[in-house]
Amino acid sequence: MSYDVAGLLGLLAAGVFFIGLLRRQRAVREARDVAALAASTAENRHVPLTLHPVIDGDRCIGSLSCLSVCPEGDVLGVVDGKAAMINASSCIGHGKCEVECPVDAIRLVFGTSERGVDLPMVDEHFQSSRPGVSIVGELGGMGLIKNAMTQGLQCAAHLGEVLGKPSEAMIDVIIVGAGAAGLATALGCKKAGLRFCVLEQDTIGGTIAHYPRQKVVMTEKIELPLFGKFGKALISKEELLSTWHQIIEKAGLKIETGVKVSRIDGVDLAFEVQTSGGVVRGRKVVLAIGRRGTPRLLGATGDDLPKVAYRLVDPAQYERARVLVVGGGDAALEAAISLADETECEVVLSYRQAELGKAREANKARFRELVEAGRITAFMPSKVLEVAPDVVMLAHGPANRVIRLPNDYIIACLGGDLPTEFLKANDISLERHHGAEGPKPKIIRGSANFDAEKQKQRRLAGGLFVVGALIIAVLLWVGGEYYLLSKVERAEHPMHGLLRPSGNWGHGIGIVATAFMMSNFLYSVRKRWVRFKGAGRINRWLTFHQFVGLMSPVAIAFHAAFQSNNVLATATAVSVSVVVGTGLLGRFIYGLVPSDNGRSQALGEITVRRERLTHRVNRIAGLAIERPEGLEALIAQVTTPPDSRTLLSLFASMPLLSLRRRRGLARARPAFAPKDFDEFFDASTRLARLNIQVAFFGSLKRLLSAWRVFHVVLAVLLVVVIAAHIAVSLYLGYTWVFR
Repeated sequence: MSYDVAGLLGLLAAGVFFIGLLRRQRAVREARDVAALAASTAENRHVPLTLHPVIDGDRCIGSLSCLSVCPEGDVLGVVDGKAAMINASSCIGHGKCEVECPVDAIRLVFGTSERGVDLPMVDEHFQSSRPGVSIVGELGGMGLIKNAMTQGLQCAAHLGEVLGKPSEAMIDVIIVGAGAAGLATALGCKKAGLRFCVLEQDTIGGTIAHYPRQKVVMTEKIELPLFGKFGKALISKEELLSTWHQIIEKAGLKIETGVKVSRIDGVDLAFEVQTSGGVVRGRKVVLAIGRRGTPRLLGATGDDLPKVAYRLVDPAQYERARVLVVGGGDAALEAAISLADETECEVVLSYRQAELGKAREANKARFRELVEAGRITAFMPSKVLEVAPDVVMLAHGPANRVIRLPNDYIIACLGGDLPTEFLKANDISLERHHGAEGPKPKIIRGSANFDAEKQKQRRLAGGLFVVGALIIAVLLWVGGEYYLLSKVERAEHPMHGLLRPSGNWGHGIGIVATAFMMSNFLYSVRKRWVRFKGAGRINRWLTFHQFVGLMSPVAIAFHAAFQSNNVLATATAVSVSVVVGTGLLGRFIYGLVPSDNGRSQALGEITVRRERLTHRVNRIAGLAIERPEGLEALIAQVTTPPDSRTLLSLFASMPLLSLRRRRGLARARPAFAPKDFDEFFDASTRLARLNIQVAFFGSLKRLLSAWRVFHVVLAVLLVVVIAAHIAVSLYLGYTWVFR
């Protein structure tokens, strides 16, 4: 056996080993995530409370790039070979997973089938049901700082396009609210050259201005007009407000504080906004008011006493007092933690559930530490029954045991409700969102920017296609005649010395092609390294990755002059082809196989038909005169898909399953009237066939899910083969490029 053949066999053996190792690691990860999902479901933490991602299993290719970008930790995991929410209650709608999906398999939605969410109705440009009135930020369900500011900038950019030149007769845009969304809208309007005013009923900062002292909030970097980069991973309330004041001063924004808006009169392009400071006339109105004006009340007897507050501003005011914090979310935990850390007061927390609710893991961990240390007393589950000047009555535990607690103050952090009355009074309609369930709306809120991104993606793909076509055309123009000749005829061609693989042209193509192929790993670097996560949208990197992958075999073919003269060169060409083939399988074929969640039309139709036939089989079996032994087992067999993890095990089990079913039918036949048995036989046979189809789809999906492991390992092996190919070339003296 020659050394090159032995080396290739050794490389192949190493590839098989690493494929098995990676598949094992992925299986361990998936088992852990499935267990986490089961625990989350058992503890009723599987229902998200706000904006959250929905993953299309038929579109997801198992890239899993979305898993590592969530600032809240393991919200997403691997289930059935693709991304899935395993800890939904911890999701607070950052939306980074959507941006990080290379194939647009993730979309952000509000509400679920179990829990609907009422939000103002807005279109793709954030315009509400009332023409000319737009809604951005927390009021529209987008409470995170970066997301709210992004909406404000997008809304302002659209208003700039719609309004055109600024009006001399009135204000172009009246912005209500000076929080994150309102300030961003103002910056966007100033960039667009519009006349605007910002009205704030309280102080600059909106909801954040009322956060507890020194509370640390999370944001991300965003490019703001007239200011530059804004934000960082963790920032205190005071630092954030200070930065916003710097933005206002640098951009020259004028904020009118202490002005409350009561009503919006007029029509689009001619609004009259009634405020506590008089009438403000403008062409457009943007509401960025948030929800903080309507906190959810405690709902207990005596909750109107002065001792009851609905937010913590300064823990120092409660020094040495007896304080009850009500709630189980971030606001409640942060209030209890601040009181315990910064004062000597007695802190008690009451929450209606046995486990903490939707809150960051860091807050939960610190809360548990303080409970164990005795600084916080927790009553979970419990409910406030009555509030008195010096005491509070709680119903605690499953038995609702009444507890009488000495108490000076209550801080109820129960969230807030939409300012429904204000919206209704101003003809702004609400709509209930149920996540991915039900018919998909024709117009999705804020989707205009997404559509623009899709257009950029198409232009990039089209541009790369043109570049690839031009490269091939040039290569064919230079050597097309030569490549069509036989090996013997080529030796006589005047350009043989230049175009052959070892010639300057052919060798040069090989060098350029090698560097070109190495650029394919830029996608992996962008996807895997945290420091590169924000370097452009990942779907553009995937488009470039696909372009390089498809062009690489073409470049190698021109380098080799469409011939194979040695084992190493052949191995390189074959390796490239296999790597490209597995990539095409994962990107374009893997998604064609329906997932077992019923979202695909094909599998969904099968599932519906199976349900109908199952009901029919059970009904017919119920007509049996005397139910024979084994009939129940037969019904269970024909109504349950085969439990097959692989295609091989499915095919191997099919004859035995068919034999068992027919034996069961033969035994059950005497119990039926002839007509009923014929109908039962027909329905059960068709149902068994449908179950085989469902099992086949599931097994095939699991088999194809291994494409990514093969693709990655073979790509690494390809680099080794190319390195060997280069080393042999240098050893044989092809070093002209260095001279």
